[in-house]
Amino acid sequence: MSESAVSAVGYDELAALKFVALEGGRSGPVKISCSGLAGHLEASSQTASRRLQQLESAGHLDRDVVADGQWVSLTESGEAALHREYAHYRRIFEGTDPSTVELEGTVTSGMGEGRHYISLSGYMQQFRERLGYEPFAGTLNVDLDEESVRARSAVSSLSGVPIDGWEDDERTFGPATCYAATVEYDGAVAEETHIIVPERTHHDETQLEIIAPVKLREELGLDDGTVVTVRVEAVE
Repeated sequence: MSESAVSAVGYDELAALKFVALEGGRSGPVKISCSGLAGHLEASSQTASRRLQQLESAGHLDRDVVADGQWVSLTESGEAALHREYAHYRRIFEGTDPSTVELEGTVTSGMGEGRHYISLSGYMQQFRERLGYEPFAGTLNVDLDEESVRARSAVSSLSGVPIDGWEDDERTFGPATCYAATVEYDGAVAEETHIIVPERTHHDETQLEIIAPVKLREELGLDDGTVVTVRVEAVE
């Protein structure tokens, strides 16, 4: 995403993004006409069209233009932009901290892929340098409850630690982002943990993968089905 595209998204574009979300664009493509959007924004159809184009250029929307309108849906980046606005309003009216997202879910067994990828040297070296520890070879998998699935998109609005992609002689390995977190269960807290979000993953938005320098199942006494609280915090 280019810097110029990002800077083009201001309050006017966010108003258009909010309109798309209210029309159902978070769940999937919705049909939007520029005249309908223009009426809502009290602007011309040309201006409404330009705002949608700017949102698409910034990566906040996916668009499919047809003869009588366009099918539009929010991207993960678009949801994150609205969550940032939401967090600001919560801070104004509720005094909540927008730099923390609290999630809950149940511990579940993974497919074993985390152990393999975490241990690869191209990732492990970056974990040591950027996170300050060598993760236990494996991830703690948490299936989020329904409310936390909705709240999860706010995580992408927080600052995280980038893990670069790399390649060896056989294949290319994709990048990821690590978000600082704490995991809590029954009064016990593991503070030095990170949610890891690969750019490419078989997991969907309903599941977290968590890394730590210790085996969290043993550290906190966790079993499959145990309900844990995960607090994700912005990296300063």
